[in-house]
Amino acid sequence: MEFEDIIGYALRVGVITSAGFIIIGLALFFIGKHPTYIANELLRYNSSTINVYKIPIGIKALDLTYFIYFGLIILIATPVIRVILGVIQFIDQKNRIYVAITLVVLFNLMMAIFVLPRLITDIIVIFGFI
Repeated sequence: MEFEDIIGYALRVGVITSAGFIIIGLALFFIGKHPTYIANELLRYNSSTINVYKIPIGIKALDLTYFIYFGLIILIATPVIRVILGVIQFIDQKNRIYVAITLVVLFNLMMAIFVLPRLITDIIVIFGFI
């Protein structure tokens, strides 16, 4: 199997799986299986209160929030997996320049996903922009 086929398959599986979880979450909302904090229009919902480690428990409990949240995690992970597969592909092709470029892209993605949100939150708190 060619790397292009593997990459295409990974992207399709990621997007379809993500869409499946999000659609299930939305379906649960419309059939009325939603927690009261989602149903109350006067409350603002803060997704930062969701604990990643509780996703299996939330999905088992048919909590729509966790279905949608897990679908979004899969959707965000899909291009990251594509970049990782690109690094592997370029290593296999012994193309050092593209390995380096793709590793820089991967580093930028990891910074944007894991470091920048925390940094921005700290800056907002320190300078009182809230």
